[in-house]
Amino acid sequence: MQNRVCSRVRVQLVAGAVLFTAAFASGCGYHVAGRASQLPSDWKTIAVPAFKNDTRRYRIEQRFTQAVIREFLTRTRYRIIQDEPAADGVLHGEVLTVETSPVLFDATTGQVTTMLVTVHTKVLLVDNHTQKSVYQNDDMVFRDEYQISSDVQSFFEEQDPALERMAHDFAARLVSNVMEKF
Repeated sequence: MQNRVCSRVRVQLVAGAVLFTAAFASGCGYHVAGRASQLPSDWKTIAVPAFKNDTRRYRIEQRFTQAVIREFLTRTRYRIIQDEPAADGVLHGEVLTVETSPVLFDATTGQVTTMLVTVHTKVLLVDNHTQKSVYQNDDMVFRDEYQISSDVQSFFEEQDPALERMAHDFAARLVSNVMEKF
């Protein structure tokens, strides 16, 4: 009787080990984000020229370009260079529109206290050797809220950090999309 129980336990342990090994070896498709690049394996450099600004928002393209460069440098192994012809890939960007709309109002004064900023961009990563598109998104949309003060002086002080935060978050999403081919 005791041999049957021991035998049954051994069979269950072996079956469990086999199932665990099969599940582990099958590689269920999960991986650590940012580690598995979908870009060509021979790439070493990427050029990121200044984004084009199709809006009336002063210097927003500079913020987005700088944020994207910073994100590539911190999260990837690629060197970012200025010389487009010498780069393995070139990432072109364009800020298409910046829209603002009120979200929250002060109940007593009726003044806007929170705005929603929506930025539409266009990005294209091209392989410089083949001139083929490696990544393209013709309408990458990014939204963020920021607080508005009734004091005009502090309004402008709040707008810059909000745009900086938005540029950083946009760059993080863009680099993730490019690296993972979303």
